[in-house]
Amino acid sequence: MSPSPRARLPAVALLLLATLAADATAADPAPLPAGLGARVVEWRRDLHRHPELGNHETRTARVVADHLRALGLEPRTGLGGTGVTAVLKGGKPGPRIALRADMDALPVTEATGLPFASTVKSEYRGQPVGVMHACGHDLHVAILMGVAEALAAMRDTLPGEVMFVFQPAEEGPPVAGEVAGAKSMLDEGVFDGFKPDAVLGLHVWSRLHAGQLGVRAGPFMASADEWTLEIAGKQTHGSQPWAGVDPITVAAQVLLGSQAIIARQVDITAHPVVLTAGQIQSGTRFNIIPDQATMVGTLRTFDMDVRQDVIDRFRNTAEHFAAASGASARLVVAMNAPVTVNDPALTARLRPSLERVAGAGNVVEVPRYTIAEDFSQFANVAPGFYFFVGTTPPDVPLDQAPMNHSPLYAPDESALDLGLRALLQATVDFLGGPPAR
Repeated sequence: MSPSPRARLPAVALLLLATLAADATAADPAPLPAGLGARVVEWRRDLHRHPELGNHETRTARVVADHLRALGLEPRTGLGGTGVTAVLKGGKPGPRIALRADMDALPVTEATGLPFASTVKSEYRGQPVGVMHACGHDLHVAILMGVAEALAAMRDTLPGEVMFVFQPAEEGPPVAGEVAGAKSMLDEGVFDGFKPDAVLGLHVWSRLHAGQLGVRAGPFMASADEWTLEIAGKQTHGSQPWAGVDPITVAAQVLLGSQAIIARQVDITAHPVVLTAGQIQSGTRFNIIPDQATMVGTLRTFDMDVRQDVIDRFRNTAEHFAAASGASARLVVAMNAPVTVNDPALTARLRPSLERVAGAGNVVEVPRYTIAEDFSQFANVAPGFYFFVGTTPPDVPLDQAPMNHSPLYAPDESALDLGLRALLQATVDFLGGPPAR
């Protein structure tokens, strides 16, 4: 069993971290402007009532930009499609930090019954859908708007600079393979002229109770690939399959064979991997064998070399199953997010900030998750720290609570206050501490 990142640090570094933690707990928590908590709740409910799919967050972006202007900032809009940023300059010299919130909703029809539930309808990849903030990004936006207001209120005494990053399309591009979200913002120069010393973010999470915060140093969330497998056969009458090549049968063989890759070819004790098909499309009629079948799915890994190895094995499996039946197979893999890695030193430095606002016993170590986050794109530019904010009421068993992405997901709104205070405290402590390594 390998030592933890903290155990590998030199003794002098551990002493420094302990000193920082002691100093952090001794200071007063960062103050909130009067009435801010209630305003954050109002913002969240408004955003929840008006969700927008990725790259269509025009109303959300307008709400954010108007708020930043009201704080005396000069927002930059249109980054990565609908992204919004603004920089707050403190009254004292110090480091730079970027804070990120994602704005997009999901193609999910809401079933919570909340008085502010979404009734929005839209279209996603050619399908009519309901639209809902089923992942909780409405909370993320409201929290960061609140953090911006709190920091603006203390700008005269604040050291350093803060960039607020409101990002579109975290849930992936509207069209498979397109560049969207964090990667698009980076490609368009979100950090031009502002190189952060650290980047912070949070996510509300149903697998923690309200009042809890979840942290983990090192690899935290998996990479996310969207793959498309096209199998070309030969159309024929359903009563005479031998006269054609059945792509549906080949697709079924490939699907089962792909699971053998995970079960028999990858050491999942060392490298967790998930290879899932989420969609199969083929045919138009019960008695016609079609000429094509398409599967779409996701690959999740925690190691980029393992990722490439699984992709190579998957392509080899698909092509050989297809060739054995006289069909052909074409696999296309599009990366939506690399592995999310929390910088160990930054995590150790800021965990006491979270403990100060939540209580040490409420900041818990969480396992690696095969969910993914394109916050990782930003964390590849600067040291990153990403944490979870629990949303399940304390009296509800975690395994019975609707998960993020469920049409029933209704987070406990107390998570807004804790998320606001935690992100604010981590930011203030980072800016007021020693320079980043």
